[in-house]
Amino acid sequence: MTRPSAMREPTYFVLASLLAGPLHGYGIIKRAEELSGGRVRLATGTLYTALDRLTADGHVQLVSEQMVGGRLRRSYGLTEDGATALRAEAQRMAEAARIVADAAPRTVAGLPGRKPRTA
Repeated sequence: MTRPSAMREPTYFVLASLLAGPLHGYGIIKRAEELSGGRVRLATGTLYTALDRLTADGHVQLVSEQMVGGRLRRSYGLTEDGATALRAEAQRMAEAARIVADAAPRTVAGLPGRKPRTA
């Protein structure tokens, strides 16, 4: 079975921002920034490029369009495929973190085949 490649952090947080329900672009930008602790700050162009790709991939769908102040506001929602991809990425990251956490008590010098450095 082929394992999916790692998801880029902005993509992960765009999808995660839609877990609670559909959002418009600005809502996605703010929610992704909030969920990432400020690490992910999406530019508008970057967001809409990602949304176009995620829509084409079947991970996100356009759920509504409305005129607000003379501008078209689109809201996007997470599809079942998107939720599945997000869960798979969360599991992949958790497994990777577990490997490091389980090895944390050991030092590089304590690993087999390594000699401690001397000053």
